[in-house]
Amino acid sequence: MTMEATQSGVTVLSETPCRLGEGPTFDPARQTLFWFDILEAKRYALHLPSGTQTVLDLPEMASAMAVIDAERDLIFTETGLHILHTATGKTVFHRPIEADTPATRCNDARVHPSGAFWLGTMGKQAEDGAGAIYRYFRGTVEVLFDRISIPNATCFSPDGTRAWYVDSRKRQWMTVAVDPANGAPIGEPALFHDFGAQKGAPDGAICDADGNLWLARYGIGRLNQFSPQGNPLQSIDIPAAQTTCPAFAGDGRIAVTTAFQDLDAAARAADPLAGQTFLVETPVRPNYDPPVAFGGA
Repeated sequence: MTMEATQSGVTVLSETPCRLGEGPTFDPARQTLFWFDILEAKRYALHLPSGTQTVLDLPEMASAMAVIDAERDLIFTETGLHILHTATGKTVFHRPIEADTPATRCNDARVHPSGAFWLGTMGKQAEDGAGAIYRYFRGTVEVLFDRISIPNATCFSPDGTRAWYVDSRKRQWMTVAVDPANGAPIGEPALFHDFGAQKGAPDGAICDADGNLWLARYGIGRLNQFSPQGNPLQSIDIPAAQTTCPAFAGDGRIAVTTAFQDLDAAARAADPLAGQTFLVETPVRPNYDPPVAFGGA
């Protein structure tokens, strides 16, 4: 089944071009959207009420974050998890994740309703099967799925009973039952949606308050909506081909990050908004990530 794409209600939220924009998340308490440029080791923050944007230079590549409390965020980097003290911008190493494997880096991640943090790694050159998906919960880290090439589309149902993820190279979106109390998988993953030879690799995803899923399609500039059963509902054009990840940014609004990586001068000229961050107006009810279930020093 194909979906007819529309572009109504799509505007530029941030004109800052990211080589690899990823990991957007909105903190309702701060009314701030955060996102990362993985390859440039930067975290951007946009306070939506004022329109003030700031940038934090990080010591290494980072791709995602979770809120710990009013003073601290948990940052997912190429060596693991770091505590960021928001008042000073200083980071403290917390837990290693493939810290002794310099060929891999962080990628897609999302917080489960229980506070469990699912974290995907991949090869820096996207080597086949070099990555994995981990679960962090109250200070412990465990491997959930290994031999992953490009982990993406990690998201959870509002009641915390189901998870989704994809290996973008295999193009098969998987779903698995999870324990709502701790975000641990129950049973084996099953196929949710097979993209086969369709154009546009499945990338980042979120699940709204009604259980529908919103998926970025890398390479074709699209945001797709799917039902909880995996049926395509609608497709929205994003005016940058390398669409990477969505995040709720208030009632009826979805922020979408993009990238300009691997584009030469001619390709950049043909895709002038590549790497910018966009805002999509929809009737969606948001489903925000909770604070992470933090533990340990």
